[in-house]
Amino acid sequence: KGATKDMGKMLGGDEEKDPDAAKKEEERQEALRQQEEERKAKYAKMEAEREVMRQGIRDKYGIKKKEEKEAEAQAAMEANAEGSLTRPKKAIPPGCGDEEEEEEESILDTVIKYLPGPLQDMFKK
Repeated sequence: KGATKDMGKMLGGDEEKDPDAAKKEEERQEALRQQEEERKAKYAKMEAEREVMRQGIRDKYGIKKKEEKEAEAQAAMEANAEGSLTRPKKAIPPGCGDEEEEEEESILDTVIKYLPGPLQDMFKK
C-alpha cells in the first residue's frame, strides 16, 4: 500500500496536507524577510562607515566628490555658453539672415552690370 501511495503523489495525485504547513511556511517567509532586513542594515552601516572614511580622504587631499564635480562642470558649461563664440544651432542672432540676402543681391547686380544690354533687360524684369 505504501508504494502505490507514493506513486499517486508522483503522478500528481492529492498529497496529504500537513495541518501546520501554512503556519510553517509563513514563519519561514517571515524569517527570510527578517534576514534580508538585517543584511540590508548591515551593508548600509558598512557603506556609511566607508563614506565617512572616503570623506576624510577627500578632505585630506582636497578631492571633490563626483556629484560636486558634475555640478561644477554643468555650471561651467552654462557660464561658457553665455560668452561663447559658438552659438547653439537654433539661436540665430537678429539680422544674420537679412545680410546674406543683401550680399547675394549685390553679387547678382555686379554680374548683371557685365552682361550685354539685352541680357541686362531680361534679368531686370
